[in-house]
Amino acid sequence: MVLAAVDSFGYKLFLLLHILAVIVAFSPAFVWPFAAVRLKKAGKPAGPAIGEMAAGNTQRIYGPALIAAGLFGFAMVGMSDKAWKFSQTWVSIGMLLWFIAIGVQFGLMGPTEKKAAAGDDTADAKLSMYGGMLHVLLLLLLIDMIWKPGL
Repeated sequence: MVLAAVDSFGYKLFLLLHILAVIVAFSPAFVWPFAAVRLKKAGKPAGPAIGEMAAGNTQRIYGPALIAAGLFGFAMVGMSDKAWKFSQTWVSIGMLLWFIAIGVQFGLMGPTEKKAAAGDDTADAKLSMYGGMLHVLLLLLLIDMIWKPGL
């Protein structure tokens, strides 16, 4: 059953903002690995170059976009006129995955980008691993929101 609030302009606006924020938040996890490969092929040190370009962006752009994506999602649950509830399993799973992604973004990715910018050779492998973690989290979030387990 689709309720009027889910089909309203306000709900659709928040859906648009939610999807846009997700794109901004997760795009570097997909873009930077390709940039690293191109830099390595060109014989340039990938870690410091990418670290320098990305330094601070996680804290200023990608992390806040990830937070906004979740907040817009919460707003959509609240606006859904009871079609979706915070007590539903899929919403709880999404919240948990979102909190984990925030931890990876701010707790792991941001500090490691700074180390890579400073020339720490071990930071490259860690950034790849953290990017992979974000890929998996995005996939799990998408599965959760599409199939809505427990609904």
